[in-house]
Amino acid sequence: MLVDSHCHLDFPDFEAERDAVVERATAAGVGLMVTISTRVAKFDGIRAIAERYENVFCTVGTHPHNAGEETSVTADDLVALAAHPKVVGIGEAGLDYHYDKAPRADQARGFRTHIEAARRTGLPLVIHAREADDDIAAILREETGKGAFPFILHCFSSGPALARTGVELGGYVSFSGILTFKKSEALREIARGVPHDRLLVETDAPYLAPVPYRGKRNEPAYVAKTAAVLAETVGVSPDEIAALTTENFFRVFAKVPKTVRKGA
Repeated sequence: MLVDSHCHLDFPDFEAERDAVVERATAAGVGLMVTISTRVAKFDGIRAIAERYENVFCTVGTHPHNAGEETSVTADDLVALAAHPKVVGIGEAGLDYHYDKAPRADQARGFRTHIEAARRTGLPLVIHAREADDDIAAILREETGKGAFPFILHCFSSGPALARTGVELGGYVSFSGILTFKKSEALREIARGVPHDRLLVETDAPYLAPVPYRGKRNEPAYVAKTAAVLAETVGVSPDEIAALTTENFFRVFAKVPKTVRKGA
């Protein structure tokens, strides 16, 4: 069994064939999917998708691109919405200095708000980090000093220092289709240094389809391709990578009910 720990099933790319996408994932051995919130204002739609499918769960939060639009969202708001049984994480939130679609002060404020919600709920914070390694690490260190919280460095494409900091502070590192790209040897080297009990896999679908689907729309079924490359990278079998990343998923996404942990 594999788990796609990060996808966006609410995006328009899947609107016309969402049932088929979920079915293909299940057929490919992807037993569970987490569809990730990017706007609290659109959470109702995300929650509805998670409610529709037994093997789909969701998060609640504001992507750093949208941080300027949702400055009024409080930790209390996130905690209240996270009480729903299908909500198993907070985010995605963090810092994106590549696109800078929101003021950096708003991104940082939102990031800290989501950290507070993760700390209060015990749900993992899904962290988006792009070209902001030093600030992400500094905030994680400062906030962990106030009290630990679970977190995932999602779609990891940062440098080795942030990976080490994340692991040191108790976090997990999740790899997407980027790991399979020909020019991603530096990223594969980082993956080799992540303890096996902190590894996760994801698609970030509809983005970043792995080889051999690169350039096409991504979907949760393709997480198997990323998992295969991760297995080869860290020197274990595909079955072993499936088992350990699934075990890691259930450890960090501890709210997922035992009744759906088939094959774990």
